[in-house]
Amino acid sequence: MKSASASLLLINNFGNVTIFCNLVTFPNYNYMTIKKKRKPRKPRVERPRNAGTMTESAFWSFIRSALRQKSRFWKPILQCKYEARRSYKGPNKRQKFEYLCNSCNKWFPEKKINVDHMVPAGSLNCAADLPGFVERLFCEKEHLQVLCEKCHDEKTKQEKLCQKK
Repeated sequence: MKSASASLLLINNFGNVTIFCNLVTFPNYNYMTIKKKRKPRKPRVERPRNAGTMTESAFWSFIRSALRQKSRFWKPILQCKYEARRSYKGPNKRQKFEYLCNSCNKWFPEKKINVDHMVPAGSLNCAADLPGFVERLFCEKEHLQVLCEKCHDEKTKQEKLCQKK
């Protein structure tokens, strides 16, 4: 009489295949592990910045983010908001001011407005872009306008479409 040998296959987190065998089939082993061949790794992106921890793209993104963060407190931006506001007289006691959108001429709370650059600040991808980006980002109030979120999103979308063409 022949005995039927049954095996159980398990695949662990590392991609290895473990076969649990009947002791009759393999008397010296109760399991065997067969390693799968791994795919060759893709070459890593060069990381020349920040002691070998940042790619060029990540570095310029970091610089762009820091400059935009500091531009929020630029005096002309605050003056532009100040000139577009009026006292709020509605039912919400916590809201002090509302702001006029330059595009649709409707009034919005501060959380629903953006101060927009009439000339886009543009991109910052290399050191050559830096002077122009800073010049356009830190502009005077004549080149700024208050827009509601909807109008700002539409304007930004149009600018990106024109930039691609």
